[in-house]
Amino acid sequence: MTKLSSWKKACVVFVLCVATAVAAPAQVVLNTLFSFNGTDGSAPDYMSLVQGTDGNFYGTTMARGADGDGVVFKITPTGTQTVLHTFCSQSNCTDGSNPYAGLVQATDGNFYGTTYGGGAGYDGTVFKITPAGVLTTLYSFCVQGYPCVDGALPTGALVQGTDGNLYGTTTKGGLRGYYGGTVFRITTDGSLTTVYSFCTHPNTCPDGAIPFAGLIQDLKGDFYGTTMAGGGDGAGVVFRVTPEGRLITLYSFCSQEQCADGNEPQGALVEGLDGNFYGTTTLGGTSEGGGTLYKITPAGALTTLYRFCEHPIRDWCPDSGRPLTGLALASNGYLIGTTSLRPTLFGISSAGKFEQYTKADNTSAGLLQGTDGLFYGTAGGGTYDEGTVFSISIGLGPFVKTTPEFGQVGTSVLILGTNLTGTTNVTFNGTQAGFTIVSSSEITTSVPTGATSGKVEVTTPSGTLTSNVPFHVIP
Repeated sequence: MTKLSSWKKACVVFVLCVATAVAAPAQVVLNTLFSFNGTDGSAPDYMSLVQGTDGNFYGTTMARGADGDGVVFKITPTGTQTVLHTFCSQSNCTDGSNPYAGLVQATDGNFYGTTYGGGAGYDGTVFKITPAGVLTTLYSFCVQGYPCVDGALPTGALVQGTDGNLYGTTTKGGLRGYYGGTVFRITTDGSLTTVYSFCTHPNTCPDGAIPFAGLIQDLKGDFYGTTMAGGGDGAGVVFRVTPEGRLITLYSFCSQEQCADGNEPQGALVEGLDGNFYGTTTLGGTSEGGGTLYKITPAGALTTLYRFCEHPIRDWCPDSGRPLTGLALASNGYLIGTTSLRPTLFGISSAGKFEQYTKADNTSAGLLQGTDGLFYGTAGGGTYDEGTVFSISIGLGPFVKTTPEFGQVGTSVLILGTNLTGTTNVTFNGTQAGFTIVSSSEITTSVPTGATSGKVEVTTPSGTLTSNVPFHVIP
């Protein structure tokens, strides 16, 4: 049974201030929604939240709970928390233990995730859990034993592909040895296929090794991701892989002198409004190794947008550094993220304009922008020193988002938002669509005939809400 220990716990203290070294936008307002007490979970401060179709937020903690190995929880926007499942509640932790990643809600309405340990093979699981908390273990890694050809120890979140299947990564195992890791596909009923095994040459791993984060799918159906290690200089890569398993290494980090382009990417990529991908590296960039923010085209041309700790003052970095997770695309087009070195919430434009919003102790998790315009995240510390859930406003208003974000005419689409009751009109880039109001947070519709790519707009009694990203109508 895998157990994680020696957690660094520090009291969360948020200092709402404007840094003098960088610009800051509108007033920042922070609200601690919930403090974990251990019995309801502990150590949520790496996992990102996901907003469900019911408007609530869902997440995981890596530790504690009634059985000591983490929980799945639901929390309302006002801070009412419910434990949906406690891991290791089954004999020998066959239901998994220590989830290291957040959840994804699939089109069937259920949530899917992974655990780092436990399961029949003791090296992690893929699970399904209903909004009511009924958990099913879909797959246990490494049931065949070492070297775990099907993968082991998953740490990244899953993503649902356009084919309806779920795709993810494992940090270890694979067909080419335990070290490399895998990309896998799993059906919603638990049939797993290894799409790709990293580390084609165990001594160098030019294709990458240890994919720590999850994947993102583009309009063509290909997946993009990062690895922490491997590549030409052993510092990690950005890769593209097809659903059939053909992998192309787009970029190898530390290919510039003193790793000016970054080193060791741990976070997932996010697609910007310009069609490029954006990400972070934990190390490199400068001699202080504060990490970087970068942009990379689908063809692999990388631009370093920002280097943390480039201008240290007496060994103190005014802009913090070492981002451990990926970025979130905000409704204003900025990319929002957190750092782990003197933790900070920041934003950066696609042109590289950096803005520092708040300083916050002991949070390194990625952020999620809710449809109310606020950002939601998790941190350590809190009243009981077991972790918190918080929200931050940086002055952005409500919007709607679509699931999926692209599709053909006739494709069923969920529109998620806030206060949608009483909606009178839905348009896809100006073309009207029929719709059904499911609840105050959910509308169902389909891509109308004649629709073109562009923003989705929803007319409500309180005003018109626009989608945070364009909906792409594909042939």
